Order: sequence, then C-alpha cells, then structure tokens
Amino acid sequence: MGATAAIAEFIARTSIADFPPASTEKAKKALADTFAVIVAGAGSEVAEPLHKYLDAAQAPGPIPILGTGMTAAPETAALVNGTFGHALDYDDVLSIMPAHPSAVIVAALLASIHGKRVDGRAFIEAYLVGVEVGGNIGIGMTNGHYQRGFHATGTLALFSGLAALAKLHKLDVAAIQQAFGIASSMSSGLRRNFGTMTKPLHTGIAARSALTAFSLAASGFSAAPDVLEAKAGFFSSYGVAESSVDITVKGLGKPYIIVDPGLALKKFPCCYASHRAIDGLLALRGKLACDATNVAKVICRMPPGGMHVLTYPRPVTGLEGKFSLHYPLAAALLDGKCALATFTDEYVQRKEIATLYERIDAAENPACRGDDPLFETRSSGSKGFVEVEIHLSNGKSETMRVDKAPGSPTRELAWNVLHEKFIDCARHSQHIGESRAGQAFDMIQKLDNIKDIAEVTRLLC
Repeated sequence: MGATAAIAEFIARTSIADFPPASTEKAKKALADTFAVIVAGAGSEVAEPLHKYLDAAQAPGPIPILGTGMTAAPETAALVNGTFGHALDYDDVLSIMPAHPSAVIVAALLASIHGKRVDGRAFIEAYLVGVEVGGNIGIGMTNGHYQRGFHATGTLALFSGLAALAKLHKLDVAAIQQAFGIASSMSSGLRRNFGTMTKPLHTGIAARSALTAFSLAASGFSAAPDVLEAKAGFFSSYGVAESSVDITVKGLGKPYIIVDPGLALKKFPCCYASHRAIDGLLALRGKLACDATNVAKVICRMPPGGMHVLTYPRPVTGLEGKFSLHYPLAAALLDGKCALATFTDEYVQRKEIATLYERIDAAENPACRGDDPLFETRSSGSKGFVEVEIHLSNGKSETMRVDKAPGSPTRELAWNVLHEKFIDCARHSQHIGESRAGQAFDMIQKLDNIKDIAEVTRLLC
C-alpha cells in the first residue's frame, strides 16, 4: 500500500476510541482555545478588509462568521473564520509541524455542517484525526520545509483540515486519496508575509482549500491517488533531502500526537518564539519588584535559530510587534503584561517603548543550545532554552532560565486560565457579551456530551 493510501486508510478506520483516554480532555482545551481566538479575530485588524471582501464577493450563505452577525457561503466562511483564527497570532502551536493546525480544522469543519446535527463527540473525533494526520505529515517533511520559506500552517495544516473533514463526513478511502491529490495542488503559504495580514490569511486559505478539496472529491472529481509519495508529488516538491513520507505513515498513532508531544496553547498573543523570553522577564519583574523606572539593562539570550522569525527589532505596527523580540520585552517591562491590547499600533508606537529599546540586548547565543539531540528538528519556540537577565539601577542583577513556554505541553494551561483567555477574546470581538461567552465555554468543557455543535456556535455569533 502506498503512503497516500495508507494515510487515507488510517483516517477512515481510526475512531475516538483508539486515542488515549487523556485525548478528549486535551482536545476540548484546544477547541475552547480555538473558538476563543476565532471570535477575537472579529475584532482584529483583518476584520474591516474582510468585511469589505464579503460585501464585494457577494457570496451569501448560511454559515456563521464567529464573533459577528454575518453569514456566508461555506468556502467563504471557511476563509474568513480561518483568517480570524490566526489574526492575533494567539492560536495554538504544534511545534513538530511547525504550524497552527486547530484554526484550520475548526474553520473547515464549521463550514461543512450546516443543516446537519453533529454531536460534540464526533466533532472531537474529527479534530483528533486532523491533528494526528497533519502533525505526522509535518514530522515526515521535517523542519527543512519551514526553513525553505514555507509557512506550514498554509502548506501542511491544510491536510489537518482535510483529514478532519474526511473523518467527520465518512469519506471512503479512495475518495480520501483523491481529496489529498486535489489539496496538494492548493498548498500554499510563504514566511515572507509574516508580520502582515497575509500570514493569518494562510490559515483561511488552508481551511477553504481543505473544504474545496473535500467537496470536489466527494463529488467525484479526480486527482493523483499517490500524490504524497510520487515523483513530482508533494513530498518531492515541497520537502528537502531528509523528508520522508514513510516516516509520516509509520508515525501515525505511535504515539498519538495530541498527548505526545502535544499542542501548546498560547498565553501571549504573539509569535511563540518570543514566549519563553516574555515569561522569564515577567517572572523576574515580579521577583525583583522592578519596572521600567529602575531597570538599567535587560539581556535576553536565545538559542541558535530562536530569533529566526522575530524579524522586527523596531516594529511600527501591531502586526510587526507580534514578530519582534525587543518589543514584547519592552512592553512586558513597561506594563507588567502582554495582552491583546499590547499588540495594537497605538501601543507599539508609544514613546515610552522607544526609549526602552536601548536598554534591551537580545541575541542568539550558542550556549543556549543545550544538549538536546533533537535540537535541529525543533521550532524556534521550543529548541534549546532562553535566559533573561535583568540589571537594576542599584547594581543588583538576576538571571532566569526558561526551558518551556507557559502553555506548552509540560506547562499546560489550566481551565481557569483558559476561561480568562476566552472571556478576554470575546471582549476583544466587541460583539459577544461575557455571559454568552461564559455559556459557550461551559459547553465546550463538556463538549463530548453535547448533542449538537451548533449549540456552541449560536452563542458565539
């Protein structure tokens, strides 16, 4: 059996019962996180141009756009909800891809189920399968795919969304193979667009493409049934010398990715590569009872490659600020937090921030590599370790080492922390009240017992 066929067979035969018992709870946390960030995206910078796009597209339909009172045709809704989900760079991270698969999966699934009653258990099952398939494609491709300049959320999480759709709607093995062939010709996303609105658009395009590929395959449209492994196929075209689709196939369910290595849920609404540094600075700020008035110097040592995507040392927009290391460190020092409001144009352009940059020395340091044998395979936000050192005006100094970011699988966010994030995201949307958001959150906590996922989405529109 070829690799594409083997993956299709896995999608068709795997059920929620095959996953470890902890999987459902982890999936519910990730889904709560994802619904939250999609809703928050309705209040982000991308909302206004997307509203104009919806008006111009003239694609009316029944699928709700979360965080708004708008609806659209399925593929358009998938595009907009997916883009909202990554607009604030607050959605989850699967470092082994490295990508943000959940917003793609949720946006694609929601766009596919109008008029159908889908219970929470089936929704969770589809989500788990999507994470497993996309994650293992990422492992097989290796980090070299990302290093070539591809944004894996657009190029690889597309297959997460497609696998979830195929599972939810019970597509047969042959049709799944065709769907993968179609989707492979839609895979796109370049890292050069980081720090612009087009980065989150990659998520929306991936969700829309997953739905298009699924719908075409279900309608009998044909494509290469061996697209992943074939010469001139996906792995040979998008991969590097080390890429191996055989590794992808052999890794399915061994172990299941949702529990090992697991997803990271973000505590801060910015690029994951900066989270350990922010966490370290905030911890030292609290320990030393210091702030911008009495800190003489901040030194941040990052692992080699740790600043690879943090390309804006002096950002001028909120979006650029999300891909800076110097800015969130300055903001955390000044404000004592990094929240949604931190990454607005107004906050980034504060004069008080500009004066702090000269006190921040951030650079990669070979000593922060550590002794991890898998260092080269890890993403910028998970490789090696980070050191933050603060020097006070009175001569006192202290250093903190951070190995894992808050929200990473070994520092999992508790439900009460997720609840705070959920409510904050609803508030950011400017359209969803705290009461409705709280009800939706409570439902997601018991999603495996909910009879219809529409009960959740109605509260978030």
